[in-house]
Amino acid sequence: MNLLKWYRPTTTEWTSFGRLTELQSEIERLFDAPLTELTRSSRLLSGWTPALDVYENQDRYIVKAELPGLKKEAIEASLQNDTLTISGERKNESAPKDAATHRSERFFGRFQRTVTLPVPVAADQVVASYQDGILTVTLPKTEAAKPKRIDVAAN
Repeated sequence: MNLLKWYRPTTTEWTSFGRLTELQSEIERLFDAPLTELTRSSRLLSGWTPALDVYENQDRYIVKAELPGLKKEAIEASLQNDTLTISGERKNESAPKDAATHRSERFFGRFQRTVTLPVPVAADQVVASYQDGILTVTLPKTEAAKPKRIDVAAN
């Protein structure tokens, strides 16, 4: 029986390693993306979904929705328990009778967005405003939901 001394292999430069890393990243992206892509394509097929931003500070939540081109009468906002629902409809604008459509990318029809808030809000103090195509809904937190400062006493 012959014993051979083990040597740690030395690293060699492999020019294709960069491509292999890129391929691995692309495969990981494909496995991470299906749900995102499915959601995006289902939104494209089902109509439009306005973009939302939700902010929180110590006293309130602020929800901003992009609703360009809508009149305020076409927008509905409601609060049930701690769930805010924003819905409405954008009416289809037909092209002039003597014009041919070369491209039509804007979405029309009904939409609905729902935001569930993690803490109770004071429903009687909710305020909504609409300016320059942005709906802003301000939802004050209840006193019980606001953070409380606790003073630490020293013995």
